[in-house]
Amino acid sequence: MNDSMLCCCSLPAKLINGGVAGMVGVTCVFPIDLAKTRLQNQRSGQQIYKNMMDCLIKTVRSEGYFGMYRGAAVNLTLVTPEKAIKLAANDFFRHQLSKDGSKLTVFKEMLAGCCAGMCQVTITTPMEMLKIQMQDAGRIAAQQRVMPSVVTTLKMGGTSAVLCRSYNASPAPVMRLSATQITRELLKTKGFFGLYKGLGATLMRDIPFSVVYFPLFAHLHQLGQPSPEGSVPFYWSFMSGCLAGCVAAVTVSPCDVIKTRLQSLKKGANEETYNGIVDCVRNILKKEGPGALLKGASCRALVIAPLFGIAQVVYFVGVGEILLGYTPHNIYSS
Repeated sequence: MNDSMLCCCSLPAKLINGGVAGMVGVTCVFPIDLAKTRLQNQRSGQQIYKNMMDCLIKTVRSEGYFGMYRGAAVNLTLVTPEKAIKLAANDFFRHQLSKDGSKLTVFKEMLAGCCAGMCQVTITTPMEMLKIQMQDAGRIAAQQRVMPSVVTTLKMGGTSAVLCRSYNASPAPVMRLSATQITRELLKTKGFFGLYKGLGATLMRDIPFSVVYFPLFAHLHQLGQPSPEGSVPFYWSFMSGCLAGCVAAVTVSPCDVIKTRLQSLKKGANEETYNGIVDCVRNILKKEGPGALLKGASCRALVIAPLFGIAQVVYFVGVGEILLGYTPHNIYSS
């Protein structure tokens, strides 16, 4: 089978693999992702949560077990195309860059990762935008239980019957907003591009992440290959995905903090809004110090490491190929 047929035949399988991996991974690590978002959004001097475990314990106490999965429906819905695009795009660009038969250089691997990161933001940005609003609602409600006299409003220029409610009830309830409600209000008040607020910050996070992750994973994965013809054990794929994901996640953690702050529409007491990336960085450094840019870094590492470990296991085991009735071995045999 020639390279063009290989790419065409395996693309549907890659999309399935990315989707299955994304759904399994999100289900496993979503509570940690929720803790990460809440830790990143809380300001110095207004800490509701001390650390990840404290955040999860308080979330369960105030919102119940399923409170840890607030916003998970958005992720589970959109993670399939998001992960599928990311993994399939990286393979596609790697294939295009190695058409001459030469081995991919590190630069070309990074370029393929860069292109994959650019492709995925079409789904990632609105997905993160909706998810963050739902995840952070519990933190703002918890803040109001500490300071019940403070009214929280949505600072997005314009009023919204859904999004501009106050949290000053006692005890403060957690707003039960759906992704559909938030989407409708964003489209009404901000138009289609309201869903892409923070696009620049998302690109600033996802492109460097992919540039670091994909080449690092490829080299770590290759270390587990006993011979050019041999197959890599599934546990090595998992470990390679975990380690590469962890390194990439920590590397771009400051960008993730900036993205989260910019995409958070609802603000708690004395929480400022930002006029773009530069203003966000300047204010964080001035008011909270450099350490604030690493808030939630450990949580993000704990989210991304198993997420991409699971993704690579599903990808290299070939779940999509099995479901479509052909095996990776048959695909890659000529």
